[in-house]
Amino acid sequence: MATLFRAAALTNYFEVAEHLGLNPQPLLSKFGFSRSQLADPEQRIPAAAAIALLEESARESNCIAFGLRMAESRQLADFGAVSLLLTHQPTLRNALQAVVQYEHLLNEGLAISIEEAGKTVIVRDEVVTDPPMASRQATELAVGALFRLCSALLGAHWQPYGVNFTHEAPEDLQVHRRVFRCKLNFSAEFNGFTCPADSLDYPNPTADPSLAQIAARYVESLPGKARHSVELDARKMIVLLLPTGRATIDQVAMTLGMNVRTLQRRLDESDSAFSDLVNSVRRELVMRHIENPGHSLGRVAELLGYSVPSSFTRWFKAQFGASPAEWRARHIKKSG
Repeated sequence: MATLFRAAALTNYFEVAEHLGLNPQPLLSKFGFSRSQLADPEQRIPAAAAIALLEESARESNCIAFGLRMAESRQLADFGAVSLLLTHQPTLRNALQAVVQYEHLLNEGLAISIEEAGKTVIVRDEVVTDPPMASRQATELAVGALFRLCSALLGAHWQPYGVNFTHEAPEDLQVHRRVFRCKLNFSAEFNGFTCPADSLDYPNPTADPSLAQIAARYVESLPGKARHSVELDARKMIVLLLPTGRATIDQVAMTLGMNVRTLQRRLDESDSAFSDLVNSVRRELVMRHIENPGHSLGRVAELLGYSVPSSFTRWFKAQFGASPAEWRARHIKKSG
């Protein structure tokens, strides 16, 4: 089952494209879209085509911050039916929890988690597709949109520590600095941002409990989860849990609200297996991390869920025909 995005993901695509001197129509046609199709924000569109459209638009416009430019003008209303619920949550913590709970109504390819580490909160915001594909633009769009949600709810009280991206920094950081106004970390371990834990509990002055209840009942009545792929759900959880060492079938099943037997049965129905999903995610993420010279091989092993480096080395050699050290040495030599 193909991963779908809401057409709202491409809100203001035309505005940004035309501002950068692009003619959007040929690009839309190339990836199977039309203006009328994108006019309905609730229309479901193929994620792979939307991601490829953004990547190609960035190349043709010579603007590596194309996706982030789209995020720059995002409003709460662009979260669709969920926006009223978010607007009236009592705190940012509640709003982010609602985003995680209803991410399938926003975009099926979003994988979002909130992790507290002492006085710091880590918000991971990953774009996950099957099969995996390059998604720099979609990732910056997703992180930027979620960042702006936090800013809209907290206003001057939104003071994040920093924004992280796993891809390399662009030569020109002007757009990134304008949008985020905080520390920028590229070639990082995850996509997302960090902020003070106490900012999550700052009261939202616009919250209305009565409207929040009405919005919650409406959102609960919406279709969407029934058609969603449990394979993609499991894959998203694996992406988020691998760096923590908790990407086990028990943990993933619990996070998805089912027992292990049910998860195994539903994966069997889609001709998939949990171990294959873990292996597929590891193959995708290992290239992201091993090409980052800032990560030691021991750290790469940890990010893939290996507590013992030798186990990571055996897995890597079986997958790629060389040890991680040999692969990295050859890669750096060729790149240089």
